[in-house]
Amino acid sequence: MKAFITGTSGQDGSYLSECLLKKGYEVHGLIRRTSSFNRDRIDHIKDKNFHLYYGDLEDTSSLCHLMKKIRPDDVYHLASMSHVQISNDIPEYTFDTNAQGTVRLLEAIRLADINPGIYNAATSELFGGSSGLLNEESPMHPKSPYAISKLYSYWTMRYYRDAYGMRTWNGILFNHESPRRGENFITRKITLSIARILSGKQKFLEVGNMAAKRDWGYAPDYVEAMWMMLQSSNPDDYVIATGETHSVKEFIDESCVFADVDPDKIVKINQDYIRPVDVGCLCGDYKKAKERLGWEPKVKFKELVKIMMEEDMKKEKLI
Repeated sequence: MKAFITGTSGQDGSYLSECLLKKGYEVHGLIRRTSSFNRDRIDHIKDKNFHLYYGDLEDTSSLCHLMKKIRPDDVYHLASMSHVQISNDIPEYTFDTNAQGTVRLLEAIRLADINPGIYNAATSELFGGSSGLLNEESPMHPKSPYAISKLYSYWTMRYYRDAYGMRTWNGILFNHESPRRGENFITRKITLSIARILSGKQKFLEVGNMAAKRDWGYAPDYVEAMWMMLQSSNPDDYVIATGETHSVKEFIDESCVFADVDPDKIVKINQDYIRPVDVGCLCGDYKKAKERLGWEPKVKFKELVKIMMEEDMKKEKLI
């Protein structure tokens, strides 16, 4: 079995690559060429069945060439401009990458005359201001350029499923974290900043809205759900979540308990991190995934914080 992954060098792409290689796949990954190497999360993967290619979701010809060359059995579309706050600063780039990039990939697959299973990384940000326990039928009210572009991608996948019979799945993943999370995402910023404060490299942890609540899971659990979707016989859309929420303040407090520091002495509110329109609370209902795929989260909130704090403290040589 051959798998093709966009966004291979990201958090999810790196864990998914490891997951599929363990299952015996030949893994082909797309990475963007940048001015500096961005392979930190995948440098450790030394496997003859792991292949990397330079390409870009803005470059249709590279996508068409790779689809015809590799002819994958499974395609995992993970690449995107994925930071909500930054999407407010670069909305045009966000739409071109996340929305049009999905169209380009699907067209490349269609024109290559192949019929792989196709997974699309959707997001809980689609729901925006919707309240309560959110499932696949909940109303969607995206509140950022990132979320709006992802809604375009979500409906594009459904359209190609209906119009061309393509086997597409949308994974509506709620926040999922790990020690490989980008340093500009709030959870990783918290754990890494606390470790750096303890090592004397910085004085404060600066954050925005501490009252915002999210449904935080563990990334390796969630990439397993991606694979499980493509093993099911009927293309569909699935919410992947833990079913519980915790605020940014709770994440900070739990991290400080692990590190034995007083949050009141190290945390500062920075107005620059307040979003123009913020989403107060997101909580997912993964009942459908549990019933139809047999998936449920293994790692919950406190263990997730512990995993991330341990790794960042090791990185700073504190433990």
